[in-house]
Amino acid sequence: MKFRTEITIPKQNNQIDYKSGIVLFGSCFTENMEKHLSYFKFQNISNSHGILFNPKSIETAINDCVTKKEYSQNDLQFFNDTWLSFNHHTKFSSVYLAKILHQINNNIANTHKALTHATHILITLGTSWIYRNKETNDFVANCHKIPQKKFEKEFLSVDKNTAILKQIISNIQKINTNASIIFTVSPVRHLKDGFVENAQSKASLHTAIHNVVDHKKIYYFPSYEIMMDDLRDYRFYENDLVHPSESAMEYIWDKFKNTWISSGSFSLMKEINGIQKSLMHKPFREDSDKHQEFLKKLSIKIDKVSRAYKYIKFD
Repeated sequence: MKFRTEITIPKQNNQIDYKSGIVLFGSCFTENMEKHLSYFKFQNISNSHGILFNPKSIETAINDCVTKKEYSQNDLQFFNDTWLSFNHHTKFSSVYLAKILHQINNNIANTHKALTHATHILITLGTSWIYRNKETNDFVANCHKIPQKKFEKEFLSVDKNTAILKQIISNIQKINTNASIIFTVSPVRHLKDGFVENAQSKASLHTAIHNVVDHKKIYYFPSYEIMMDDLRDYRFYENDLVHPSESAMEYIWDKFKNTWISSGSFSLMKEINGIQKSLMHKPFREDSDKHQEFLKKLSIKIDKVSRAYKYIKFD
């Protein structure tokens, strides 16, 4: 008897290897993917504007990076003695104006450079619900705990989402026509919007993505379907019953690896995994001969990888 339906995803062309450059944008699922890519020492840069959930805010972030927008004081808000940007996540906020402007503009400059050379761009969409600032009529990426009455909630229809995704693709291709763009829908459930509203939101994102996928340069990775139709059990969620558990994220990552990462990279990934686990090892006695021998062997392994791949560094 079969007790679950496992999703089979065919391997894609233009796979990721250790020469690839990867840029990521989007929701907290993006952060999880970046964590795995960084653990295995792939060249990547993630979320120039912090965690973003809706397509419009992601479009704004990508356009900022493509055009190398330079933020000034006029682009920020001052609330509760803190400088902040409505285009950024709350981590881009500070009581010091110069500090936050440097952080924002430095991230944009670094991501612009990465985008021009990227081989793969992974974009995770979280929700079709978005908030508009009533005073300026602009959409915001984050309300920064400013009173709700100052914002109006809106829904991005399939047509609106499709237009936004086409604009995202167009913006990227202004500076890079070779990169593979991989869209995915976050498996995180946005239940604060409501159960029906969450389903409606995800459906709009799915349909819009499939309106732009061409299987040549624009792809779709089914992380949402893996969670909903393959794992399909509350034991694969965190205690909040909203976010996928660590084991679920490992499973989705494994699916992504087998779909998008070149099998020729697996041996190096295995070697790096061994080094990472060794670096996390806590000895019973640091001054013992056995531990010193362990450190010597580990140093040789690290030196071997670092000499072969100059950009790979270990903490």
